[in-house]
Amino acid sequence: MSEVQPLSGNWLGERKHLRKSLRRVDVTFYLLCTLVGLDTIGSVAANGPQGLVWMVILAVVFFLPYGFLTTELGTAFPVEGGPYVWTKLAFGRLAAGVNQVLYWLSNPLWMGGTLAIIAVTTFETFFLPLGMAGKHIAGLAFIWIGVLAVAASLRIGKWVPIAGAFARVVLLGFFTVSVVVYAVKNGVQPLSGGDFVPTWAGFVALVPVLIFNYVGFELPSTATEEMTDPQKTVPFAILRAGIASFLLYGGPILGILLVIPASRIQGLGGFIDAAKQVLTVYGGSVAPDGTVTLTGAGAVLGTVCAAGLIIGVLTSGVSWAIGAHRAQAVACADGAGPAYLGRLSSRYGTPLRVNVLSGLLASVVLVTALNLTGGNSEKYFTAGLALVISTTFISYLLTFPSMLVLRRRLPDAPRPFRAPFALLTTVLTTGLVAFTVVVLIWPLSLPSAFEGERTAYTLSQVVPLLIVAGIGSLFYALGAPTRALDRELRRDFISTSG
Repeated sequence: MSEVQPLSGNWLGERKHLRKSLRRVDVTFYLLCTLVGLDTIGSVAANGPQGLVWMVILAVVFFLPYGFLTTELGTAFPVEGGPYVWTKLAFGRLAAGVNQVLYWLSNPLWMGGTLAIIAVTTFETFFLPLGMAGKHIAGLAFIWIGVLAVAASLRIGKWVPIAGAFARVVLLGFFTVSVVVYAVKNGVQPLSGGDFVPTWAGFVALVPVLIFNYVGFELPSTATEEMTDPQKTVPFAILRAGIASFLLYGGPILGILLVIPASRIQGLGGFIDAAKQVLTVYGGSVAPDGTVTLTGAGAVLGTVCAAGLIIGVLTSGVSWAIGAHRAQAVACADGAGPAYLGRLSSRYGTPLRVNVLSGLLASVVLVTALNLTGGNSEKYFTAGLALVISTTFISYLLTFPSMLVLRRRLPDAPRPFRAPFALLTTVLTTGLVAFTVVVLIWPLSLPSAFEGERTAYTLSQVVPLLIVAGIGSLFYALGAPTRALDRELRRDFISTSG
């Protein structure tokens, strides 16, 4: 990397605020929190037992190649900003800048969208109804607690995703054990062998959600310069977190299928409903119409699990924000965005300005979506999740091919890890995310919450994507002064050296 100058001189003035705070174990738990998303477990289960089969297939054809790809890029180019830097080196600053805005803005869309509504719905299910005003207040509190967590120095802030990882292990482990107890006491839903047969319809419906469950390996590389020995830490963390994530998804999804009748599983409420039903083994009952009442120890454990689920979805947003916000700040400091957003806090070493802007955007998303859907949580969840996935995945369409391009453009860069079957790895990962984007924007079958409303659904995807792309172009234009200054500094350096 000594011959490569991936970032402008302006970034050098900001990097002095960085502190090495991430060890191997920290990065492993950070990745575990990132990869295991509690907001999508119900969506996978809603497609029946074949969801488990597709989960295994995609682990082989996407998750594994994706891990190889990000490990090579993260160890070959260990520079703060991760995906932005890889894309810039491969395709130039304009493409990388617009791409980075897509990657960054998916986070406030997620925080103000699916994560906030999962938290609010869980609170209403296990505690008390909120009403429309209450949903706004609770959702905004959820968003800004996340902003505060991301704003803290990484030495302190890293404990949020670490706590989230532990919360996932405890919550999903307890749920899986409780399913076994429930099955012994009450029996389970019968699952036939034919239910596990993978179908094309299942593939189209499940690929977006399953691949979304599997992404996040690149996030630690956004904080590479805050990591001890990144060239050894990144491969170590990706391997261990990847295996643990696969195991943590499988048990709960099977548990939901065994407890809840297929006709009653919804994307939003699948995990919440199943958790509530299995907890009746500790106290409570299930009425013939499916209404669940928790009493005694069941009610107590229900509130504990609800709190764990809310913490889980909050830490998901925080772990992604820690990475996405850093990469956006690097891009802005590099001239691919307004220099104002490229500043790091001298006290905390975090991109406070990007954090606050993200919180404001997430708040707008929350308020707008709640008002447009009239509080229809399932409709809000469906549109929000699809938009978050497509926004993130469009950015991957440039990031993933960077590996092949950089092997050709920078063949002499040291590569402690080289991805096997590089061409196949790139084709599989890029092809699957491209397919996902297409079926999300124009699904063969509309989500049930938008039945008969194709125009409304398409607008809910296309209009925000166009706005995000426009913001990316605007950001690049606003970075012109930084780029001009960098060119001037380079000319002065060359003339002085000469």
